[in-house]
Amino acid sequence: MIAKNPERIDVELLKSYPSFTEFYGQTGSVAEPDQFPAAAMASGSMSTPEEQIDAAQAVLNIALKADILQHVLEQSPSFFERLIVELLVAMGYGGSHEDAARQLGKSGDGGIDGVIDEDRLGLDRIYVQAKRYASTSISRPEIQGFVGSLVGMSANKGVFVTTSTFSKQAVDYAKALQQRVVLIDGQRLSELMIEFGVGVRINRVVEVKRLDEDFFSE
Repeated sequence: MIAKNPERIDVELLKSYPSFTEFYGQTGSVAEPDQFPAAAMASGSMSTPEEQIDAAQAVLNIALKADILQHVLEQSPSFFERLIVELLVAMGYGGSHEDAARQLGKSGDGGIDGVIDEDRLGLDRIYVQAKRYASTSISRPEIQGFVGSLVGMSANKGVFVTTSTFSKQAVDYAKALQQRVVLIDGQRLSELMIEFGVGVRINRVVEVKRLDEDFFSE
């Protein structure tokens, strides 16, 4: 889908893919835009209201992740670097935006796009490689080049981030390494951004209240 470079990725576009339509809970190929799984379940399912909310949230998150990746791909490489800084700091690395920004994207070493402290005291460092690709899958040779750079710097921890995907050979190779190399593809990147509130904001909060048994006990 991303290789086709659509102007916008939303739920309606995702419906054109059978696997998404099946997940979305629709029975036909044509449906009204406001037909959400929660409504379908409410009409004829034994699922609880909480399960219906969870199902609706899952669908919204799929569309949100697609929107996030599309917007990242539309930005400049420097924006992608800043995005990684924001995410790493939100996850607790680097100590502060200033410390993280001072390290990331300034090492200039082959195969290494940046280095960031693993903790606030700087007791260990994590080396970062970032590739902003629309559809090109990251292959094993690219991971090997990254690992070679880690060895040259006597480093044993690295994070390879891409907006696309990793080939199976690349994933298997990373798992067998002596060094600790974490691969973050576009799907995982968008999930982390949602989890740590980077590039997203809360649009609505739904409170689910239950009976307070203690209040009614004498």
